[in-house]
Amino acid sequence: MSAAGMKEIISFAGIALLIIAIILIQLSRTKLNGWLAGITSVLAYLSLIFGGLIVVYIVFSGPTQ
Repeated sequence: MSAAGMKEIISFAGIALLIIAIILIQLSRTKLNGWLAGITSVLAYLSLIFGGLIVVYIVFSGPTQ
């Protein structure tokens, strides 16, 4: 697989983590309460941070040839 194709797949993984974070944050704030909401919220924020770092890395690494 080429470098551009690999970067594309990695960026899709980052976008998927951001979407998962949105779903988990909404779930923890509306449907859950107690310690389960806390665990879900921590997982959501971790996936938000990790997905954001992936997207920032892909954007700032520049174009591939």
